[in-house]
Amino acid sequence: MSNSVLPAVKHSPPPAVLILTPEPRLASVLRESLGTSAEVELCQHLSDVRSHAARLQPAVFLADVRGLRDGGHATERWLEELHREHPRLQIIVLTDWFCPEPLERRIACAGLRHLRGNVPGEEAAEMIRELLPQPSPSPEVSASDAADEAEAVLEGVTRRFETKAPQLKRMLEDLAIAAVHDVTILLIGETGSGKTFLSNLIHEASPRRNEPFLHVACGALPRELIESELFGHVKGAFTSAHADKDGKFVAAGRGTILLDEIDVLGPEQQVKLLRVIETGEFEPVGSNRTLRSQARLVVASNLDLQPLVEQGRFRPDLYYRLNMLKFDIPPLRQRKVDIVPLARKFIEKFEARHGVKIERIEESLFEALLAYPWPGNVRELEHVIQRAVIYCRGGVLTPDHLPPHIVAGNIGPTNDPSIRLAHSSRLDPTLGQQIALTEKEIIEQALFRNNFSRTQTARDLGISRVTLYNKMKKYAMLK
Repeated sequence: MSNSVLPAVKHSPPPAVLILTPEPRLASVLRESLGTSAEVELCQHLSDVRSHAARLQPAVFLADVRGLRDGGHATERWLEELHREHPRLQIIVLTDWFCPEPLERRIACAGLRHLRGNVPGEEAAEMIRELLPQPSPSPEVSASDAADEAEAVLEGVTRRFETKAPQLKRMLEDLAIAAVHDVTILLIGETGSGKTFLSNLIHEASPRRNEPFLHVACGALPRELIESELFGHVKGAFTSAHADKDGKFVAAGRGTILLDEIDVLGPEQQVKLLRVIETGEFEPVGSNRTLRSQARLVVASNLDLQPLVEQGRFRPDLYYRLNMLKFDIPPLRQRKVDIVPLARKFIEKFEARHGVKIERIEESLFEALLAYPWPGNVRELEHVIQRAVIYCRGGVLTPDHLPPHIVAGNIGPTNDPSIRLAHSSRLDPTLGQQIALTEKEIIEQALFRNNFSRTQTARDLGISRVTLYNKMKKYAMLK
């Protein structure tokens, strides 16, 4: 990996962070975690927030509103007024797991950050740190800025991961060390952020590079077949088991297995997986014969696993075992310095693939790419660039070759519950249209988060099952 040195900058006083919480312990942990990167001030009463905000002009405000008893209406109105008075203020709302519907809607409509349940102070501090102004001479990222940052690279046999984002450089250094050791690695990141690419790279950077690499998309398999796919089965183990079958742990040999969407595994499968990680031992479905796996595991999820532990959906012992070597891949919108280099790389790739000659790229194209928040991350950027190259005629790539919604800044719906983005549009839809679109997306995300269980989804959203049914009917979501 290449060593890189960031250019020196003049340091200004640390930005202020305002914390509203009845728990002094939370404020203490945040102060300790943020250190000198921010000036943290505690506010214990809702009525005092405005005066504190007017005096401090904080960059980030964390509102701990757990334990609401009023249905969330008063807090929703208060948040709306605060956001109107301080439009540049980054707001994080910490609620109970079952967030009242009015408050959930306000958080989504205003693009606020949302934390649920008993969130560790370190996790809240990490989110605050992401929202703090970057200590650079110019807070805005431009196309020319993207070319000035030093680059870090992790290389494998057939691929390489390049980044100019400071938060990713340290991760690549740690990942390069972990790759050469026989340890299980956990990758957490939004859909399209590069988990599969990094998993292949980990394999190529390891001593196992000449052995097989197997990708198991757990979310694409029926629950009843996941166990057989992983551990294999013997003839007659179940109705369709007409012959013995080796699972992925046998087929991989001494290679690497990527278990993607690890969060979909059921409790019994989690127990077996923990045993494989700890001892290497497992039994095929329907067999009493114990086998031993020699494969190396990389597991991935687009969901943070800790909330699933608190919900009882993920075993704590497996979580703590996986969390030892956890790597969080930031979404593309949080590492904008990588957008232009990635775009140039994809342009070259699709020039060669489609036989299109690009002689010049207008700067305004990169500006449009930098202004878009990329809910689909690197994968979405790649597809957008491929489309632009295909439609380019005359050798000059311009914003006209981008999809209209990219240029307009319209953010499409996503099935990734980890993404919370505000919607912007030059078409200025009515308030009712914006609320309806946001409500539909909230329901879609909640259904996805709860495996499409309407009962659990209604409980998660803090509404009745009948109300959920009526809303799904209204938005043509019933199948």
